Amino acid sequence: MSKPSRPRDLADTEAQAILSNVRVSPRKLNLVAGLIRNLPAQQAVATLTFSKRRIAQQVRKALESAIANAENNHQLDVDRLVVSRAEVGRSVVMRRFHARGRGRAARVEKWFSHLKIVVSERQQEVEQEGGAA
Repeated sequence: MSKPSRPRDLADTEAQAILSNVRVSPRKLNLVAGLIRNLPAQQAVATLTFSKRRIAQQVRKALESAIANAENNHQLDVDRLVVSRAEVGRSVVMRRFHARGRGRAARVEKWFSHLKIVVSERQQEVEQEGGAA
């Protein structure tokens, strides 16, 4: 039985989850993604759980999906996972019109975003290299 195929841009020690067409602007989503970049996976989940931003709960679900993919599909150790990448991209823009005074109209743009979270397994660094005296 052969191994399941992996996306070309992922290493053997990486797993990903993609969240498409999220109804939030890329700038706002990038602020939340910046909170979790290069953090250990469990610490990133805790950070998102207690974040006050509306979109943080959807990002947390995507991160938990990436962690589950790493554990179940790629057999990686959950305790050594680190959020290596959190990439935000533009999606569609809905354009609506808002009535203004004197018969004019103003354009309202409703932005959508994509989010790609990649978690990777990091090797444990040697703790207490110098040792206690």
